[in-house]
Amino acid sequence: MTDMKGKERQIFTGQWADLPMEEMCKTAKEMGYEGLEIASWGQIDVEKAAKDDNYVKEIKAMLEKYDLGCWAIGMHLPGQCVGDAEQWAYDPRLDNFAPSALAGKPDEIRAWGIQQMEYAAQAAKNMGVKTVTFFMGSPIWKMWYSFPQTSEEQIEAGYQRIKELWSPIMDVYDACGVKLALEGHPTEIAYDYWSTKRLLETFDYRPTLGINFDPSHLIWQGLDPAMFLYDFADRIYHVHIKDAKLNLNGRNGILGSHITFGDQRRGWNFVSPGHGDVDFDNIIRVLNQIGYDGPLSIEWEDSGMERIFGGTEACEFTKQINFSPSYVAFDDALKTD
Repeated sequence: MTDMKGKERQIFTGQWADLPMEEMCKTAKEMGYEGLEIASWGQIDVEKAAKDDNYVKEIKAMLEKYDLGCWAIGMHLPGQCVGDAEQWAYDPRLDNFAPSALAGKPDEIRAWGIQQMEYAAQAAKNMGVKTVTFFMGSPIWKMWYSFPQTSEEQIEAGYQRIKELWSPIMDVYDACGVKLALEGHPTEIAYDYWSTKRLLETFDYRPTLGINFDPSHLIWQGLDPAMFLYDFADRIYHVHIKDAKLNLNGRNGILGSHITFGDQRRGWNFVSPGHGDVDFDNIIRVLNQIGYDGPLSIEWEDSGMERIFGGTEACEFTKQINFSPSYVAFDDALKTD
């Protein structure tokens, strides 16, 4: 009998990190979700989950109480600190991601990020979770526009620095049997098609490293998310359902104009799934074709919509587009005998 349920719908708790674990579970269940992608800055302490079996049992018991699964742990903020916290390129905004005692200390911030990422591997293993979603940062993001003139040697040095920083972390993940799923995103070393391909090549297509596919970061750049999925099919370890709406009206620019998210003067904004320009129908068809059987994780971001309403609507929207593939040809019945 073929399972026609579709893929599990979970919600990424990164934008709900203000809610304690039980309130998050209760809210997610009431909105219709089947699981959580738990953010490390929200409802899980990865160090405790790596070291304390009783703490892990408490988290699992809370999930079970609300009949929720967990298929990924989100490590975006600590991971950003690993690749970004270079003395020569230090970004003081990283102080918001690390403990306050480390503010202004890039070496210490990076060391904290590395330690957190390694704890997350053991935490995931203890939780029975096979995937950690993350950012890895980039020492060369500010060079995305080649002025002042940028050399190929500088760009290659950036990729090699990322390999140097992350290879030992990946060794820990290999030992724990956990995969890393990088979310291609502006400020990351991999933010579009070709930078993602180059990153995978830099790591010699190491199986540890895959992709947390998020179409919202591709659509406003002019990329085809379905093509991205198809070409990187064997590296799609996790999927975010997230949408973006373009508003290029002759005044609004694609680079955002230093205007905050949600402002209609921006050339694009993140919106609740189904309200933007992402073709989710095509994405589901490609996911089915490539055999993706992981969860669909709603990363809900919409500055113009109340979040409980939006989170609930997004869950229902994802349910409607979450169809299983057909196992028969539509014209099989066109036979006379």
